[in-house]
Amino acid sequence: MRVLVVDDSALMRKHLGSVLQGHELAMARNGREALELVETFCPDVITLDINMPEMDGLTTLSMIMIKRPTPVVMVSSLTERGALATLEALNLGAVDFVAKPGGSISVNLINVADEIRAKVEAAGAARLRRRGTSGVAARPSDAPAASVRREPAAVRTSVSIDFAAPGGPSLVLVGVSTGGPRTLEDVLPKLPADFAGAVIVAQHMPSNFTGPLAERMNKVSALDVAELQRPTPLKPGTVLIARGGADVVVSRRGKELYAIPCPASEQHAWHPSVERLVQSAKECCNPEQLTCVMLTGMGNDGAQAMTEVKEAGGRTIAESESTAVVFGMPADLIRRRGASVVLPSDEIADQLVGWVGQVKEEQDGFDKA
Repeated sequence: MRVLVVDDSALMRKHLGSVLQGHELAMARNGREALELVETFCPDVITLDINMPEMDGLTTLSMIMIKRPTPVVMVSSLTERGALATLEALNLGAVDFVAKPGGSISVNLINVADEIRAKVEAAGAARLRRRGTSGVAARPSDAPAASVRREPAAVRTSVSIDFAAPGGPSLVLVGVSTGGPRTLEDVLPKLPADFAGAVIVAQHMPSNFTGPLAERMNKVSALDVAELQRPTPLKPGTVLIARGGADVVVSRRGKELYAIPCPASEQHAWHPSVERLVQSAKECCNPEQLTCVMLTGMGNDGAQAMTEVKEAGGRTIAESESTAVVFGMPADLIRRRGASVVLPSDEIADQLVGWVGQVKEEQDGFDKA
């Protein structure tokens, strides 16, 4: 595989080249050199620094996607500014990102070498998604504009829901990894303000990135979207994005269900852990109240737990290969026969509304028999 490494730091280029040994490599010191090599070297994957002189990473990425669309893995700092720039890069078409290590590059890069290799190799097989598309067709013209939020529904209040009541709304659990931020924009903004389910999203990300991601999703969604920072009661019409680098579990407190942040479990490889989230929800809810969605990502996090939900009477959606940036997680759910339906990302919200419905005048709670 041909890999183009773009970074203004000679030391960083050297160490990335060492990590990616075995691939055919080319090096660029800035965006202008990168654009030339995109045409002459024809890379299969590009690693791209965000902060560079002459032409920054975002500008370079935009030009790459115009001149010769190529899978790009961004190399980003873990600062708030770096997180915002990385989310913008993912929206522009980057497949994934790796966190640029602080301190001694030669020492700290060793700690993420396996992650870098895995993400670059996954990017080589990734499906590129252009901004404004879901991988198959453009977003419908009646989708909410990116800069406009609809007014919240009147039913959304701070009143607690009686979770001991019979029946009740769905708890929607979303697992997503590589390619997730862009894919979530195909799903969350299409859910109506009076959506009858409470939504929890486990997106594999470092802790500095999920806050900006939640803010971005909140701006384009009719639902209230927030990063989970403390034990929070679950309410219809809200979306909680689990804090990166940690886990989230669902727990019952009297008549209410809570989403509770907790330290990352050593028993799970990815965080926030989709598997742990779904397993905890199974212990608190009737299976028929659970709706699980498996979106793009490497690996198999959550596939076993979602399969068990389906087998117990719950409902599950796997994103189809036609739109998944990386088909690993949904493919594993399908392989286990754990998907109730398989859908492209731009059809998932409609399926959720069809299954879960919209808030009635009186909303029942989550019940566990």
